[in-house]
Amino acid sequence: MQLHLQTAVQQDYMRVFNAFDEQLFRKLSPPYPKLKLLRFDGSETGDVVDVELQTGIKSFRWTSLIVDRNITDAAAYFIDEGQQLPPPLRIWRHKHLVAKNGTGAIIHDIITYSTGYKLLDLLLYPVMRLQFGMRKPVYQRVFGKV
Repeated sequence: MQLHLQTAVQQDYMRVFNAFDEQLFRKLSPPYPKLKLLRFDGSETGDVVDVELQTGIKSFRWTSLIVDRNITDAAAYFIDEGQQLPPPLRIWRHKHLVAKNGTGAIIHDIITYSTGYKLLDLLLYPVMRLQFGMRKPVYQRVFGKV
């Protein structure tokens, strides 16, 4: 299943792209489940991001590896792939794309996920949309609303 969310912001695409650091990661974390950051190397190919999802009942590990990164005159992106995922996820790929948009930028969160069951993927879609939709006001607060 794929989810693609876009947020237009005022700042230059390279300035936005270079701001994808630990501080922004923490700001983008959803209120639930609570995330405990165990490791944050950055967004270069080979870097690792490791978190513990704390549901209040049980904790789950989520480890992602940055598998690709590219910068051009019009856009920049990095891709993280889940290495250790919480149930029911089996596949996770998140492309963080920042594209030039006049003097501003458009931030794309392009997420591909799978539980291995199409019906469960469909049921998770609104939850994923809600969780990642919460990033939009954070992006706009940090980089300026268009």
